[in-house]
Amino acid sequence: MGSGKTTIGRMLARRLGRIFHDSDHEIVNRTGVRIPIIFELEGEAGFRRREAQVIAELADEGAAVIATGGGAVLSPINRQVMRDSGWVVYLDVPTPILLERTRNDSNRPLLQVADPAARLDALRAERDPFYREIADLVIDGARLNSGGAVNKILAEWEKRCALST
Repeated sequence: MGSGKTTIGRMLARRLGRIFHDSDHEIVNRTGVRIPIIFELEGEAGFRRREAQVIAELADEGAAVIATGGGAVLSPINRQVMRDSGWVVYLDVPTPILLERTRNDSNRPLLQVADPAARLDALRAERDPFYREIADLVIDGARLNSGGAVNKILAEWEKRCALST
């Protein structure tokens, strides 16, 4: 949450000449309701089921840049889909930066708690090992702005493509 997945994903897709998808935005488009409403009506489990379906469908389209929701990585099925269908980039951003970016965003149901910083720390601790397990590249989000992150991703992509030919 707040790592810059959507911003960086859009920029990366533009530079690569590919389509961009954001799985959270796709869920909202398909259901016609905001994510907090889905959480309220179906709980996190209901949202995660929708998320898994959308990620699998978007991955099947191929040749796209996909930004998943921050918790998508918790599902072994999602991790397998991500690993099998593309190149995974983990935007690793420290809690203070995430907190600043999400502070006034009411569209993040997991942060509607008394201590959002502690919640972000807990989410990072839970999710980080899974991201590292599947990531082809880890970007230090504390050191790079969006443009710098995109440049680093493209440089690594080009390097890996050159090695595979």
